[in-house]
Amino acid sequence: MARKALRQVVLVGRPNVGKSTLFNKLSGARRSIVTAIAGTTRDVITHPVTWEGYQFDLTDTGGLFGASEDPLHALVMEQGGRALASADLIVMVVDGREGLIPGDEDIAKATRDAGVPVILAINKNDDRRARAGALELYRLGFEHVVHISAEHGDGVGDLLEVMVEKLELSRAAPSDAADDEHEETEKPETAIAIVGRPNAGKSSLVNRLLQEDRMIVSEVPGTTRDSVDSLLQWHRRTFRIVDTAGIRKPGKVSKSQVESVSVLLAKRAIERADVVVLVIDATVGPTDQDGAIAGAAKEAGKGIIVAANKWDLIKSIEGVDATKAFDENLRYQLKFLDYAPIIHISAVTGERTPKLLEVVDKVAAAARTRVPTGELNRFIEKITTSSPPVTSGKRNVRVMYASQTSVAPPTFVLFTNSEAKLHFSYERFLENRLRESYGFFGNPIRIQVRGRKGSRKGEARKTAAERAPDRRTPVKKGPGSKPTRGDRIRRARRSAKRPKR
Repeated sequence: MARKALRQVVLVGRPNVGKSTLFNKLSGARRSIVTAIAGTTRDVITHPVTWEGYQFDLTDTGGLFGASEDPLHALVMEQGGRALASADLIVMVVDGREGLIPGDEDIAKATRDAGVPVILAINKNDDRRARAGALELYRLGFEHVVHISAEHGDGVGDLLEVMVEKLELSRAAPSDAADDEHEETEKPETAIAIVGRPNAGKSSLVNRLLQEDRMIVSEVPGTTRDSVDSLLQWHRRTFRIVDTAGIRKPGKVSKSQVESVSVLLAKRAIERADVVVLVIDATVGPTDQDGAIAGAAKEAGKGIIVAANKWDLIKSIEGVDATKAFDENLRYQLKFLDYAPIIHISAVTGERTPKLLEVVDKVAAAARTRVPTGELNRFIEKITTSSPPVTSGKRNVRVMYASQTSVAPPTFVLFTNSEAKLHFSYERFLENRLRESYGFFGNPIRIQVRGRKGSRKGEARKTAAERAPDRRTPVKKGPGSKPTRGDRIRRARRSAKRPKR
């Protein structure tokens, strides 16, 4: 069963009136980028909100009808218009300091045409200048007006009360919450992070998977700024697809405040994901930055899929298989991703994009694979007997016990008779044998080695002759000590050797 559809609340307003700040305050999550630059928000961002037992979906939109420095403002307005059409309640956010301007009147007309209840939220009320300008905003003629300060939280509670009243919501019963928990336990969502360099086709891929123009797509690098979540139902499975901003080299990112926050949100999306899809521009091939992004995903322990996008632009060279040549080059450039599957897709034409969801499902299932302890120990014993462990030290290491401690990523702990570390080549050997036997398709494997307690760390192993003096310390006898059996035997022998007189 899919998650029950919640009522939709949409925030609209001119650029830089505080919509994203209000969105973060109401949702309790810093999902929207907030800067002083007008037109920072581009894509439509939705996040569930729970307040006093009431639940609804909150949507943040880009600025409409106003001055913006964004060259993609026309596309932003188009996305905002689609969000208005799906709204159950509209919250129009205005800047009280600026008063009433023509852009607000255009937005007010658009909200009335939507045919749903509208609440006017006069923001930045903590500034004295907003008190005089707020009076002009009453001319818009809305019935419900709330004065707020999104940055400091003033009046946000009053706004939520009006929102709940207009939506006619009912509190969620405890039994409903328990049912939702049980449902999530049975069929959890699979979070997919779409990552890559700028202009690799990530947003086009998300739109193709969702089969709708959910994300803004343009030829301008860095079009996507926020990390946007979208739910997709596929073969009775729920995927949460997260489109992220393109990640450039740190030296170039530091020059832009907006891009710095975008990259930070993209890295957080990788940490929250179950599977990471690394989108590579097939016309350019793998680069060092692609390797850095893939390395971050591997360090986070996420399943990885390499999607070579724009494959429709690749033409086979005469006498050379383009697919084989591309894959060999990618494996050479990204040697540490030899376990990651490679898919050649085209987001524009839809070539092999359905196959991507199948592979994502396989990778997510492999991440939750657990090997029984008994079977794992028999496997390790067989492997270590035929190929004994190799260490950098002189002492031989024997694996005494093994256990899988966690999944996603699969983590194995080997308990040995000493604290010497296994050679990295032997750990790689064990990883390959585990993959051959148990799969772990597209997932990194972590192997940890723990030495036996009480082992002498950093000390050379002594021989039996060297340890003998420590075990057999001679006992000094004082006067009046009782003679031992050995003393009596020696005394008898001495007396027998004495000549008789």
